[in-house]
Amino acid sequence: MNGIPMILEDYLNYMETIKGTSPNTTKEYYYDLRTFFRFIKLRYKLVDESISFEMIDIDDVDIELIKKINLQDLHAFISYVDKNRDNENFAKSRKVASLKSFFDYLYTKINLITKNPAHGLEFPKTDIRQPIYLTLEESEKLLKTILENKSDFFRKRDYAIVILFLNCGLRLSELSSINLSKIKDDTLTVIGKGNKERTIYLNESCIYAIKDYISVRPKDPIDTEALFLSMRKRRMSNRAIQHMIDRYLEKAGFDTSVYSTHKLRHTAATLMYKYGNVDIRALQELLGHENVSTTQIYTHIDDQRLREAVKSNPLANIKPNTIDE
Repeated sequence: MNGIPMILEDYLNYMETIKGTSPNTTKEYYYDLRTFFRFIKLRYKLVDESISFEMIDIDDVDIELIKKINLQDLHAFISYVDKNRDNENFAKSRKVASLKSFFDYLYTKINLITKNPAHGLEFPKTDIRQPIYLTLEESEKLLKTILENKSDFFRKRDYAIVILFLNCGLRLSELSSINLSKIKDDTLTVIGKGNKERTIYLNESCIYAIKDYISVRPKDPIDTEALFLSMRKRRMSNRAIQHMIDRYLEKAGFDTSVYSTHKLRHTAATLMYKYGNVDIRALQELLGHENVSTTQIYTHIDDQRLREAVKSNPLANIKPNTIDE
């Protein structure tokens, strides 16, 4: 992060080391706030308007400039990214979250400003994004494709990986970082976003697939703790797992520009919600979502359940001529 003002660097350090924000999320905060400060310098006419936006330096942004920022500036920024940078509602919402977090830090944590300009900043109305997932039949088709692999090692390893994705709703980084010592009977402990630990409960198919894979797992691995190993006996990287999943998806006839490891996580959540009558709060905990609003996308996918609910109404089949006089 070149040319970063000290006030912003301190905030990002606080978010990562004290709040436990993941490096990726911290980077997103940085990009959002860099865009914001570039906009402020343009708005306050602190740079020549002819300069390319991406070339605007922000390393001279200090607390005196920040103290001048008001709610109108924040509204103007959201309007700017909407009209000039084609940000849709989801991207604008993330920028609002970044601004709120930054100004809250300045106001409540280190008391450098006497008024929080982001206090009244509202989130734009977000469109509900329908999750993309495999149906139950498509999930079975993917698993059958893996079982066609002639190599014992690859078949059992890859099957176990996909079974965990489809049953537990793991993130890619959570799956690749699984350690043998974190598997106890029917539980698995993973480190999720923000370095938060959570317990995953393994069902029968997961326990069987893991045991079956361990029977062919190299006995003298370089990474002794890693569950999933490459042929070189090292922990499989995120990229290696992605490539492996892509190959099977393609072989099973799925479009890899649409389906991915993350879509397998969506699939697990969808299948649990559709067939397991899982409470939304329980699903939130299972997936490791910090906010239940993230989990609520799965409540919009089951139109059939809603149809059945309406059909089950005792008045569902009543007609004028069937009503007793």
